[in-house]
Amino acid sequence: MSDMAMLRIGILVAGLLLIAAIFLFGRPKKAAQGKRKEPVEAGERPERREPVLGAADGEDGDDAVGEGEAFEGVTQAELGLPDMGASANSDLGKRPSQDFDKIVSLYVAARAGEVLRGEDIVVAAEKTGLVFGYMNVFHRLVEGHPERGPIFSMASIMKPGSFDMATIREMETPAIAFFLTLPAPLTALDAWEKMLPTVQRMGELLGGVVLDDSRNALGRQRIAHIRDELRAYDRQHEAPPLTKSPRW
Repeated sequence: MSDMAMLRIGILVAGLLLIAAIFLFGRPKKAAQGKRKEPVEAGERPERREPVLGAADGEDGDDAVGEGEAFEGVTQAELGLPDMGASANSDLGKRPSQDFDKIVSLYVAARAGEVLRGEDIVVAAEKTGLVFGYMNVFHRLVEGHPERGPIFSMASIMKPGSFDMATIREMETPAIAFFLTLPAPLTALDAWEKMLPTVQRMGELLGGVVLDDSRNALGRQRIAHIRDELRAYDRQHEAPPLTKSPRW
């Protein structure tokens, strides 16, 4: 099997992680029809093992991002990495509302025959303004208003998805996932315009390839299509205009 085929299989696992993120970062708003299947609760987190391409869809809840994993007393400064400004149990980047109705995702994937290294991801995240926080993943926050929650977040596609700073030097992953959950603290289009250049810059810093949610190289046509979708989303979620009171 080619390296690209292996990479595509690995990125498929990111779908599971995004489902886990949906459960952990918020709950989708109930649809008008049909019944939403409740997500399976994650079991105990397995012992850490060397990164391998994930198993196929349909496994149990082990892929869920582990919550509150301890640093075991090791700081990023002691690792020679930038201080991301949050502890393992931080609520920095937690969504204030548990409801959402749309998610937009992008990936930065390693090139064929290569991997993304944990310490490089941390340094690149710091350079692009991401902060380490809730669920042990990275977030872009509204400047001056972190309480509004994440504009978007970044996780590894390798289970459990979070970043363990105690073993970050040993971490390797085929790709990282960026996900924008709507509604966000900004309009959908503004949030996208924050995420896209960050993902592209991360790709440059890590020497990776930016992929869309279908695991294809992100091109101008796809970018334009996403922008159109998010403009439509913003129009649908605008506050209705105030009606004038009738004159008697």
